[in-house]
Amino acid sequence: MKDGYIRAAAATPKIRVADPDYNELQLERQLEEAEIAGAKIVVFPELSLTGYTCRDLYWQTPMLEGACRALARLIRFTEGKDLIAFVGLPWEESGKLYNVMAAVCNGELLGMIPKSYIPNYSEFYEGRYFTKGMESPVETEFTMEDGTVVSVPFGTDILFRCSTVPGLVIGGELCEDVWVPNSPSIRHALAGATVIVNCSASDETTGKDSYRSDLIRMQSAKLVCAYVYCNAGEGESTTDLVFGGQNIIAENGTILADEGRFHNGIAFGEIDLERIRSERRRMGTFESEAGWDHEIVEFKLSPEPVRLHRYIDPAPFVPSVKRDRDRRCDEILSIQALGLKTRLEKIGCRFAVVGISGGLDSTLALLVTVRAFDALQIPRENIIAVTMPCFGTTDRTYNNACKLVNSLGASLKEVNIQEAVRLHFRDIEHDESIHNVTYENGQARERTQILMDLSNKYNGIVIGTGDLSELALGWATYNGDHMSMYAVNSSVPKTLVRHLVSYYADTCGDEVLAEVLRDVLDTPVSPELLPPEENGEIAQKTEDLVGPYELHDFFLYQMLRFGYHPSKINRMANYAFEGVYDRETILKWQKVFTKRFFQQQFKRSCLPDGPKVGSVAVSPRGDLRMPSDASVRIWMKELEELEEELKKEAMEQA
Repeated sequence: MKDGYIRAAAATPKIRVADPDYNELQLERQLEEAEIAGAKIVVFPELSLTGYTCRDLYWQTPMLEGACRALARLIRFTEGKDLIAFVGLPWEESGKLYNVMAAVCNGELLGMIPKSYIPNYSEFYEGRYFTKGMESPVETEFTMEDGTVVSVPFGTDILFRCSTVPGLVIGGELCEDVWVPNSPSIRHALAGATVIVNCSASDETTGKDSYRSDLIRMQSAKLVCAYVYCNAGEGESTTDLVFGGQNIIAENGTILADEGRFHNGIAFGEIDLERIRSERRRMGTFESEAGWDHEIVEFKLSPEPVRLHRYIDPAPFVPSVKRDRDRRCDEILSIQALGLKTRLEKIGCRFAVVGISGGLDSTLALLVTVRAFDALQIPRENIIAVTMPCFGTTDRTYNNACKLVNSLGASLKEVNIQEAVRLHFRDIEHDESIHNVTYENGQARERTQILMDLSNKYNGIVIGTGDLSELALGWATYNGDHMSMYAVNSSVPKTLVRHLVSYYADTCGDEVLAEVLRDVLDTPVSPELLPPEENGEIAQKTEDLVGPYELHDFFLYQMLRFGYHPSKINRMANYAFEGVYDRETILKWQKVFTKRFFQQQFKRSCLPDGPKVGSVAVSPRGDLRMPSDASVRIWMKELEELEEELKKEAMEQA
């Protein structure tokens, strides 16, 4: 369970109705399969030891006693197995029959949870047999296979807490319990449960699979938990109904596994307990109710590492499906444009000044500005697009900047800053042949001064172009391109900027504009502050200097969104970028990202206003309130330890 991961399984056996002995053997077979696959939590369907469709046979003493004997044998079977299992059966308590799940771990019966909501409508007749379970646990007695009688808690409000795996607290409910407005899982989650298990027998009707999947996914999102749902399948009686399986494992609104219908089997998924705990910590509205009357039952599992099989998205900011990506792009462009539209409207401003370089960020800022002006019905010529060539400007970027502005109908203004920058260098006694940070930033600040002064001249505002990735790395000149009057790209990561511009090219309906945008997309990312190569190509490529933006965006997302350890982020990156970057490369750029993220906070502490578009942002007024002089030591220490491990492995292999 390294890094908070634990593998769960939802297992649907092919059962025989009213044959507990046979069914117990099928559960044992699937327990072995799940154990071999590394599952630590195994959930079986509702009434899986007898079958859900026994009907009046539930009143037959032989079957009830047979179910208890089958459970006793199954408990013994789990001895020495490093897992906890949840099994469904009918249980008689104080003269009443209950539909329960039994929690079993390493040869012990931990407790029994009865079903809270007994459906008695449409095709369901459970009220004919079963009694509603009580919330407050009582003690019940169970006879083990060797004749020993054990006393265990019986009631809805029981939580199973693993003393050896941080954050693993399991609550349970049965089938209908999750379909009702006031599900027991709500109480369980507020009382500390991070995983909810559901033993279910939900029959099939047209379209029910989609509803069921959405229900489980949203329950996990609402409760900020993992949800392991196991449904009855083939083997149940088909007198009136068909049970098709469909086992689902969800985590905080994300489906980890959905096996679909009409076949029996096991669904596996690795749950990230650390992600769940992180989400709850940051959500001030997740009000835990530790004082609620839940009985806590302790159990143990070995905290061994889990080999990950879950998908780790290398581009967490970018939807992988084109339809979803296009919808996201249109939504983000609308948010950006609405933010700027509202700002212009509120301050009574009809002019905007945008610095245009022919690069991705300034292109996106101009496209957003055009959208806002169109929405306000302000002529596009009121957008003053300024190109400011200097020492590093190439013909390609210059021409693209001019073509872009002209095709959009904005007003193009050119201010060559070479003379002004050289005068500035003389004033501060800087040798122009020394291409250091003074050489670069002098150009950036000159450009910002021009934009600010032009905004005064036109009574407009300066539109910022810098993106989220640059702000995370501090890849901006303080009080240069770092500054504006409204920063429309401030929460858009670089990996998403590309898709936004590409989406605009695909949907604008103007082939001339689309051609320019596609060439901008093909241009290497560069601040163009150093002279070009002899052949006129860009000499200064950002990703050669600070590393690949796809890696930095991955690090940024996992660090800010979930607060993970650097070692965990590194492990996730190795899975996500396997075959793309080797371990040494990933670690190298993670060290760069981590160090720069802390060192450059002072730039983020005084950012201009800008709209938040996603779940990660760095505004000091919104998502990130971080001291500018915080120490990076404990984060870097972890990465340095990883570096030593890599070196040791390399020496052993040599």
